[in-house]
Amino acid sequence: MLSNCNLKFTRNNTNTLYISQALYKQLNMSGRTTTVRFGQNSVNLTVKRMKKATHNIVLPISVKSMLHIPNAKSCSVTYTKDQLQLGPIIGIMTGVIQSPGKPFGSRTEFIKQILQAGNKAGYIYAFSPRSVDWAEGTAIGYFLHQAGHIVKKRVSLPNVIYNRLPSRSMEKSPSFIQMKERFLRRGIPLFNWSFFDKWDVYRLLDGTSESRKYVPESIINPSADQIKRMLEKHQFIYLKPTSGSLGKGIYRLTYNSKKGYFSRFRSNGKNVLLRFRSFGDLMNMLGQRKGRLSRYVAQQGVRLVEIDRCPLDFRFHLVKNEQGKWQVAAIGAKKAGRGSVTTHLRTGGRLLTPQQALGHAFTEEKAKDIIAQSKEACIQLSEAIERNYSYQLGELGFDIGIDQKEHIWMFEANSKPGRSIFKHPALKAQGRATITNLVDYCVYLSPFKRRSED
Repeated sequence: MLSNCNLKFTRNNTNTLYISQALYKQLNMSGRTTTVRFGQNSVNLTVKRMKKATHNIVLPISVKSMLHIPNAKSCSVTYTKDQLQLGPIIGIMTGVIQSPGKPFGSRTEFIKQILQAGNKAGYIYAFSPRSVDWAEGTAIGYFLHQAGHIVKKRVSLPNVIYNRLPSRSMEKSPSFIQMKERFLRRGIPLFNWSFFDKWDVYRLLDGTSESRKYVPESIINPSADQIKRMLEKHQFIYLKPTSGSLGKGIYRLTYNSKKGYFSRFRSNGKNVLLRFRSFGDLMNMLGQRKGRLSRYVAQQGVRLVEIDRCPLDFRFHLVKNEQGKWQVAAIGAKKAGRGSVTTHLRTGGRLLTPQQALGHAFTEEKAKDIIAQSKEACIQLSEAIERNYSYQLGELGFDIGIDQKEHIWMFEANSKPGRSIFKHPALKAQGRATITNLVDYCVYLSPFKRRSED
């Protein structure tokens, strides 16, 4: 049985849990003793009922310390099999740096927003994987104080973990993989296991005919012959590093039978365009013989809808909700900077709402129809990826393109999507919605999931 309670503490040293009569009845409790659990820690206590009608639970201050409960507050409580559990406890696993006012670096404001939203659900904190004490079942938790600053406390390991670790190299290390598996063995669900490499997504979608229609032709570790064939077939292609992000290291290659070969890329903060008379010269520039393309994906170029001859693409931000179902929480559009290979803001891209972007190419009614179809496609893609993925997912970001014939294309999927689209004033509410949904999904994965019969 699940209910809410007001958790309080007393300096009374007896090993006794005091609970209001009304809450005792609502939880269908029985007996004079119970096991009280908070995250990974538990203690056996005598139960005494209070006549007050309020939903209060009062614990000795010594038990607060023993269970590593950070503070008194309103939270959820469950009772099953003579065990009373308090929570939920949500952990955000991320990198922590020793910087006054910015303990999470550039992600500090985002982490604070999650902590603020999660405070209403129960206990929520950010933590570094390096702070975990497996013997005690605790970690150093970073909590958001009501005054707005961050405070550190030793706290029990959480009921569920949202992985926002920013380091790709750390996530691939054997020790970190073993640590995540250790959480799972303790019965602690952890979602968004790691970053995707670009080829991971195409592999996960391979064989799913209903979603493959959205994926451009893509070849990993392409040979010179394969690149030449793709250029002759599609006129232009993209070369993308498999583990890259933010558009770094991307080449846009173009073939014109009369003018030769062209390569567009970003170098030293500038957009560069080079022309080559022969395909061999192009390959020499790319360093293909030196193995520089061994960690690249060649991807079919698509003629996207444009504004002022600058292509558009869209970021669809999907999260799971309180029922564990995928939903599109936010959509942003990005217009490429003049001469840029990508639509990233750092290379001159500009943020737009999807209505603003599609309104230049289609009627209002047609734009609404394309957005609705794109939402359905992203949910279909999310479900297909999840079916073939070995770990729990709760958040995905898709880079979506619409070509000039209204076909929908999925260029990339990100398991830890960035949040640059929420800098647009019209998209801030959607940004807050993604955070609310993430907290709801954390509660869904915890022992405090609310079922229809509750």
